Amino acid sequence: MAVYFSIFLVIITVVTGIVWVANKFYLAPQRQLKLQAVLEQSDKVLSDTEKEKLVEPTAMVDTAVQIFPVIAFVLILRSFLYEPFQIPSGSMMPTLLDGDFILVNKFNYGLRDPVVRNKFFENGLPERGDVVVFKYPVNPQIDYIKRVIGLPGDRVIYRNKSIYIKPACSQSDEKCPEYQQVAQNFVEKYEDESSDLGRFVSEMPNQTHEILIDANTLPRTMHYFKQQGTQRDEFVVPKGQYFVMGDNRDNSLDGRFWGFVPEDNLVGQAVAIWMSFDFDNDADSFFPSWIPTGVRLERIGGIE
Repeated sequence: MAVYFSIFLVIITVVTGIVWVANKFYLAPQRQLKLQAVLEQSDKVLSDTEKEKLVEPTAMVDTAVQIFPVIAFVLILRSFLYEPFQIPSGSMMPTLLDGDFILVNKFNYGLRDPVVRNKFFENGLPERGDVVVFKYPVNPQIDYIKRVIGLPGDRVIYRNKSIYIKPACSQSDEKCPEYQQVAQNFVEKYEDESSDLGRFVSEMPNQTHEILIDANTLPRTMHYFKQQGTQRDEFVVPKGQYFVMGDNRDNSLDGRFWGFVPEDNLVGQAVAIWMSFDFDNDADSFFPSWIPTGVRLERIGGIE
């Protein structure tokens, strides 16, 4: 849907832009010449209203001229700077909740054209711990949001609900680093004391964030993405790709199950929550499910 909207936005911008240029450099001067000719041939003095009517553009031209700057601004903002997204699931809890509306920075990872998505400006690459929006590799029509765990060349193990990372080693390195466990410090039960869903603080190499772990959920190792030459719970990140996981570890369809995110699939970095709504309408409620039942103003702010 986002792709179709981008194409539609580009088409509208191009069409209204052509009309805007045509009006500025041809149609408007022609209307002025027409007014001048009428003034020269008329024996009576025209009122201001009559003069304005002679130089007034058609409704279609006037509409295009008025909306072109707005549409062009929206296209530039959405395509190259920030794009809004809605979080539709709980796979990134507790960092992001269903009903959060977020801003995605599309400049941090380089600029791409809004239709074909070819990169034409290099500006940076994701780092471990970044929350990223990307085109789902299995179905690029769908936008996913997860956290970057492994960079190109990294080896990542997810075992006993813990992450172990062996950073990429280049030929210039005198000594290659060994696996390092990502510390996960228990904070509290996420809902109540009877729940087995725990909130932990995960200390990534360059970032600290919260995650959820369900002690009752057994490992689904047999369903993990099978990569030749590795164990079931081990992943070697290919060149130009990234390994991602959801913060809600036991309720996330992520790279453990379908593999890696190519750099070309990256949309941008999720940087802020600009609005958050509750959608708690019951099935027998008079209001449809998409009507908010409350506003969570306390969630507005930056994303860690």
